[in-house]
Amino acid sequence: MALIDLANPTRFLALTARVLPWLIGITALLMLFGLQQSYMAPDDYQQGATVKIMFVHVPNAWLSMFVWIVMTAAALGTLVWRHPLADVAAKAAAPLGAAFTFVALVTGSLWGRPTWGTYWEWDARMTSVLILFLMYLGLIALWRAVEDPSRAARAAAILTLVGAINIPIIKFSVDWWNTLHQPASLIRSGGAAIHSTILIPLLIMALAFSLLFLTLHLAAMRNEILRRRVRTLQMMQASGRA
Repeated sequence: MALIDLANPTRFLALTARVLPWLIGITALLMLFGLQQSYMAPDDYQQGATVKIMFVHVPNAWLSMFVWIVMTAAALGTLVWRHPLADVAAKAAAPLGAAFTFVALVTGSLWGRPTWGTYWEWDARMTSVLILFLMYLGLIALWRAVEDPSRAARAAAILTLVGAINIPIIKFSVDWWNTLHQPASLIRSGGAAIHSTILIPLLIMALAFSLLFLTLHLAAMRNEILRRRVRTLQMMQASGRA
Protein backbone atom coordinates (compact mmCIF):
# COMPACT_ATOMS: atom_id res chain seq x y z
CA MET A 1 0.00 0.00 0.00
CA ALA A 2 1.45 3.36 -1.04
CA LEU A 3 1.58 6.18 1.50
CA ILE A 4 -0.75 8.30 -0.62
CA ASP A 5 -3.38 5.56 -0.32
CA LEU A 6 -3.75 6.39 3.37
CA ALA A 7 -5.46 9.63 2.32
CA ASN A 8 -8.49 7.42 1.74
CA PRO A 9 -10.27 7.09 5.11
CA THR A 10 -11.54 3.60 4.27
CA ARG A 11 -8.04 2.32 3.58
CA PHE A 12 -6.76 4.06 6.69
CA LEU A 13 -9.40 2.28 8.77
CA ALA A 14 -8.41 -1.04 7.24
CA LEU A 15 -4.75 -0.39 8.08
CA THR A 16 -5.48 0.56 11.70
CA ALA A 17 -7.57 -2.58 12.13
CA ARG A 18 -4.51 -4.67 11.24
CA VAL A 19 -1.85 -2.60 13.01
CA LEU A 20 -3.49 -1.63 16.31
CA PRO A 21 -3.53 -5.09 17.96
CA TRP A 22 0.21 -5.47 17.33
CA LEU A 23 0.94 -1.94 18.53
CA ILE A 24 -1.03 -2.46 21.73
CA GLY A 25 0.89 -5.64 22.54
CA ILE A 26 4.33 -4.21 21.74
CA THR A 27 3.59 -1.00 23.66
CA ALA A 28 2.43 -2.90 26.76
CA LEU A 29 5.49 -5.17 26.77
CA LEU A 30 7.92 -2.31 26.23
CA MET A 31 6.25 -0.19 28.92
CA LEU A 32 6.48 -3.03 31.44
CA PHE A 33 10.13 -3.62 30.51
CA GLY A 34 10.88 0.09 30.79
CA LEU A 35 9.24 0.31 34.21
CA GLN A 36 11.24 -2.70 35.38
CA GLN A 37 14.48 -1.14 34.14
CA SER A 38 13.57 2.18 35.75
CA TYR A 39 12.95 0.44 39.06
CA MET A 40 16.32 -1.33 38.85
CA ALA A 41 18.19 1.87 37.96
CA PRO A 42 20.47 3.18 40.73
CA ASP A 43 19.54 6.17 42.86
CA ASP A 44 21.23 9.49 42.22
CA TYR A 45 24.02 10.47 44.63
CA GLN A 46 22.34 13.85 45.25
CA GLN A 47 18.62 13.35 44.55
CA GLY A 48 18.29 9.77 45.75
CA ALA A 49 15.27 7.79 44.56
CA THR A 50 13.39 10.93 43.49
CA VAL A 51 15.51 10.99 40.33
CA LYS A 52 13.39 8.09 39.04
CA ILE A 53 10.53 10.53 38.44
CA MET A 54 12.65 11.50 35.44
CA PHE A 55 11.75 8.26 33.67
CA VAL A 56 8.15 9.47 33.42
CA HIS A 57 8.65 13.23 33.40
CA VAL A 58 11.19 13.51 30.59
CA PRO A 59 9.38 11.32 28.00
CA ASN A 60 6.14 13.17 28.67
CA ALA A 61 7.90 16.53 28.36
CA TRP A 62 9.39 15.47 25.03
CA LEU A 63 6.05 14.23 23.77
CA SER A 64 4.26 17.39 24.86
CA MET A 65 6.33 19.27 22.28
CA PHE A 66 6.46 16.50 19.69
CA VAL A 67 2.66 16.21 19.55
CA TRP A 68 2.39 19.93 18.79
CA ILE A 69 4.93 19.45 16.00
CA VAL A 70 2.75 16.65 14.62
CA MET A 71 -0.25 18.96 14.80
CA THR A 72 1.72 21.70 13.04
CA ALA A 73 2.44 19.35 10.14
CA ALA A 74 -1.24 18.41 10.09
CA ALA A 75 -2.18 22.10 10.07
CA LEU A 76 -0.06 22.60 6.95
CA GLY A 77 -1.80 19.58 5.45
CA THR A 78 -5.16 21.21 6.16
CA LEU A 79 -4.36 24.70 4.86
CA VAL A 80 -1.92 23.95 2.02
CA TRP A 81 -2.52 20.43 0.72
CA ARG A 82 -6.15 19.95 1.79
CA HIS A 83 -5.34 16.44 2.97
CA PRO A 84 -8.60 14.72 3.97
CA LEU A 85 -7.09 13.21 7.12
CA ALA A 86 -5.01 16.20 8.24
CA ASP A 87 -7.67 17.75 10.46
CA VAL A 88 -8.58 14.30 11.78
CA ALA A 89 -4.94 13.76 12.80
CA ALA A 90 -4.68 17.15 14.49
CA LYS A 91 -7.99 16.86 16.33
CA ALA A 92 -7.14 13.36 17.55
CA ALA A 93 -3.69 14.46 18.74
CA ALA A 94 -4.76 17.49 20.78
CA PRO A 95 -6.21 15.65 23.82
CA LEU A 96 -3.18 13.35 23.85
CA GLY A 97 -0.81 16.31 23.77
CA ALA A 98 -2.74 17.94 26.60
CA ALA A 99 -2.48 14.74 28.66
CA PHE A 100 1.28 14.40 28.10
CA THR A 101 1.79 18.06 28.98
CA PHE A 102 -0.31 17.72 32.14
CA VAL A 103 1.69 14.68 33.27
CA ALA A 104 4.93 16.56 32.54
CA LEU A 105 3.77 19.51 34.67
CA VAL A 106 2.63 17.32 37.57
CA THR A 107 5.70 15.07 37.63
CA GLY A 108 7.95 18.10 37.21
CA SER A 109 6.37 19.71 40.26
CA LEU A 110 6.74 16.51 42.28
CA TRP A 111 10.37 16.27 41.20
CA GLY A 112 11.01 19.94 41.88
CA ARG A 113 9.80 19.94 45.49
CA PRO A 114 12.63 17.81 46.96
CA THR A 115 15.17 19.03 44.38
CA TRP A 116 14.56 22.80 44.32
CA GLY A 117 12.51 23.20 47.51
CA THR A 118 9.36 24.32 45.67
CA TYR A 119 6.61 22.75 43.61
CA TRP A 120 6.40 25.66 41.21
CA GLU A 121 8.51 28.59 40.08
CA TRP A 122 7.51 31.02 37.32
CA ASP A 123 10.70 30.52 35.34
CA ALA A 124 10.84 30.44 31.54
CA ARG A 125 10.66 26.65 31.11
CA MET A 126 7.77 26.06 33.49
CA THR A 127 5.77 29.04 32.26
CA SER A 128 6.20 28.19 28.57
CA VAL A 129 5.12 24.57 29.20
CA LEU A 130 2.08 25.82 31.11
CA ILE A 131 1.24 28.06 28.13
CA LEU A 132 1.55 25.00 25.88
CA PHE A 133 -0.97 23.15 28.06
CA LEU A 134 -3.40 26.07 27.87
CA MET A 135 -3.01 26.17 24.09
CA TYR A 136 -3.93 22.50 23.89
CA LEU A 137 -7.06 23.19 25.93
CA GLY A 138 -7.87 26.17 23.73
CA LEU A 139 -7.66 24.07 20.58
CA ILE A 140 -9.89 21.36 22.05
CA ALA A 141 -12.44 24.01 23.03
CA LEU A 142 -12.28 25.55 19.55
CA TRP A 143 -13.05 22.25 17.82
CA ARG A 144 -16.03 21.75 20.12
CA ALA A 145 -17.33 25.31 19.85
CA VAL A 146 -17.46 25.56 16.03
CA GLU A 147 -20.12 23.30 14.55
CA ASP A 148 -19.00 23.55 10.92
CA PRO A 149 -16.09 21.04 10.59
CA SER A 150 -14.40 22.92 7.73
CA ARG A 151 -14.43 26.24 9.59
CA ALA A 152 -13.21 24.57 12.77
CA ALA A 153 -10.41 22.84 10.85
CA ARG A 154 -9.14 26.09 9.31
CA ALA A 155 -9.35 28.05 12.57
CA ALA A 156 -7.60 25.30 14.52
CA ALA A 157 -4.89 24.98 11.86
CA ILE A 158 -4.13 28.71 12.01
CA LEU A 159 -4.01 28.67 15.82
CA THR A 160 -1.74 25.63 15.73
CA LEU A 161 0.73 27.33 13.38
CA VAL A 162 0.79 30.44 15.57
CA GLY A 163 1.28 28.35 18.70
CA ALA A 164 4.25 26.55 17.14
CA ILE A 165 6.31 29.62 18.06
CA ASN A 166 6.23 28.38 21.65
CA ILE A 167 8.04 25.10 20.87
CA PRO A 168 11.54 26.59 20.31
CA ILE A 169 10.92 28.85 23.31
CA ILE A 170 10.38 25.77 25.48
CA LYS A 171 13.39 23.98 24.02
CA PHE A 172 15.90 26.83 24.33
CA SER A 173 14.49 28.60 27.40
CA VAL A 174 17.18 27.04 29.61
CA ASP A 175 19.84 28.54 27.34
CA TRP A 176 18.26 31.96 26.80
CA TRP A 177 17.25 32.69 30.41
CA ASN A 178 18.36 31.85 33.93
CA THR A 179 16.01 29.04 35.00
CA LEU A 180 15.90 26.32 37.63
CA HIS A 181 16.11 23.68 34.92
CA GLN A 182 19.48 22.30 34.00
CA PRO A 183 20.70 22.71 30.40
CA ALA A 184 20.27 19.92 27.88
CA SER A 185 22.03 16.78 29.10
CA LEU A 186 21.16 14.32 26.32
CA ILE A 187 21.26 16.08 22.93
CA ARG A 188 24.28 18.35 23.20
CA SER A 189 27.76 18.77 21.82
CA GLY A 190 30.20 16.40 23.47
CA GLY A 191 27.64 13.63 23.90
CA ALA A 192 25.14 12.79 26.61
CA ALA A 193 25.95 13.83 30.17
CA ILE A 194 23.86 11.00 31.65
CA HIS A 195 25.41 7.73 32.80
CA SER A 196 24.36 4.65 30.87
CA THR A 197 22.65 3.13 33.92
CA ILE A 198 20.21 6.05 33.80
CA LEU A 199 20.30 6.76 30.06
CA ILE A 200 19.27 3.29 28.87
CA PRO A 201 16.08 3.06 31.00
CA LEU A 202 15.26 6.65 30.03
CA LEU A 203 15.50 5.84 26.31
CA ILE A 204 13.42 2.68 26.77
CA MET A 205 10.71 4.66 28.53
CA ALA A 206 10.87 7.36 25.86
CA LEU A 207 10.32 4.73 23.16
CA ALA A 208 7.51 3.14 25.18
CA PHE A 209 5.68 6.44 25.62
CA SER A 210 6.22 7.25 21.93
CA LEU A 211 4.61 3.95 20.95
CA LEU A 212 1.83 4.71 23.42
CA PHE A 213 1.19 7.99 21.63
CA LEU A 214 1.22 6.29 18.23
CA THR A 215 -1.22 3.62 19.42
CA LEU A 216 -3.62 6.09 21.03
CA HIS A 217 -3.35 8.49 18.10
CA LEU A 218 -4.27 5.86 15.53
CA ALA A 219 -7.19 4.69 17.69
CA ALA A 220 -8.39 8.27 18.18
CA MET A 221 -8.14 8.98 14.44
CA ARG A 222 -10.18 5.86 13.72
CA ASN A 223 -12.84 6.94 16.20
CA GLU A 224 -12.94 10.47 14.75
CA ILE A 225 -13.42 9.15 11.20
CA LEU A 226 -16.26 6.92 12.36
CA ARG A 227 -17.81 9.78 14.34
CA ARG A 228 -17.78 12.02 11.27
CA ARG A 229 -19.34 9.29 9.16
CA VAL A 230 -22.13 8.91 11.70
CA ARG A 231 -22.66 12.68 11.70
CA THR A 232 -22.84 12.72 7.90
CA LEU A 233 -25.43 9.92 7.88
CA GLN A 234 -27.48 11.71 10.51
CA MET A 235 -27.47 14.91 8.46
CA MET A 236 -28.46 13.00 5.32
CA GLN A 237 -31.34 11.37 7.15
CA ALA A 238 -32.44 14.70 8.58
CA SER A 239 -32.37 16.38 5.15
CA GLY A 240 -34.25 13.41 3.65
CA ARG A 241 -37.05 13.72 6.21
CA ALA A 242 -37.19 17.48 5.61
